[in-house]
Amino acid sequence: MRVALDTNRYTDLSRGNADVMEVVESADEVWLPFIVLAELRAGFSLGTKTAQNEATLRRFLLQPEVDVIYADEQTTHHYASVYRQLRRQGTPIPTHDMWIAALVLQHSLTLCARDAHFDTLPQLPRA
Repeated sequence: MRVALDTNRYTDLSRGNADVMEVVESADEVWLPFIVLAELRAGFSLGTKTAQNEATLRRFLLQPEVDVIYADEQTTHHYASVYRQLRRQGTPIPTHDMWIAALVLQHSLTLCARDAHFDTLPQLPRA
């Protein structure tokens, strides 16, 4: 399985959540969308454990099966499709999450996220 972690699931993982640990350990590849990386670092910058959290993130990113995934021109087409679908359904989700969904769909990944609003995208595989 090729999995992408949402921000809340990375946080769960770093806190030792068994369900997320199982998903990550069974995955062949683990991807952090660049949006998730930005959200994590923004959160770290507001906290009292910035250096500790950054060190933990860096160790995670150094694992051979873990990498960051970035948007490109093709991602914008997936984003537009997700945007159109959600708009027509009348079920908007946060902009950052539309980018995450677009990356997951573009790269045929499975999304590991807690947010129920991703359920409005039935084509999005979930772990």
